Amino acid sequence: MTPFLGSHQNRLDAKGRVSVPAPFRAVLKSRQDGGQAPANGNGTNGNGTHLVLRPSHQHACVEAWPAADFEALAAPLNQLALFSEAQDDLALALYAEAFALETDREGRIVLPDELVAFAGLSDQVTFLGAGRIFQIWEPEAAKRRRAEARERSRANGFTLPGAPPHQQVPG
Repeated sequence: MTPFLGSHQNRLDAKGRVSVPAPFRAVLKSRQDGGQAPANGNGTNGNGTHLVLRPSHQHACVEAWPAADFEALAAPLNQLALFSEAQDDLALALYAEAFALETDREGRIVLPDELVAFAGLSDQVTFLGAGRIFQIWEPEAAKRRRAEARERSRANGFTLPGAPPHQQVPG
């Protein structure tokens, strides 16, 4: 599965529209197509690519999930007792503030006002690739978060699971 890579900055217009960076659109297209282009050749079956946006549980940013990945994230909820407190709490945490949307033909999305306010976004936003998802940040907060992640990874000697000890996460 192709990961979301890199950092990209784009303008958020007065209507809350922002263009998803071209490299991220390519990943979304690949994931939606299952690696194969549909008959019309545009990767969207005539529509845009489907995303789920939600506030991050850990940071003041917006998480953007390809629809299939969000469904996979939420699938374990079905293993919890339907009316249990744990199921209710997790279901609300995942779904109550989530927004399903689709990119337009130009690859733009409209960020809901609630998510714009949650992440403190204004006229410029930074997209950060995070592997299977991407995040949308206020630019200065994104810089701080990247530096914090790099420093914490270095200080704690984080390694990738299964990697030899000498192959630490780059700092």
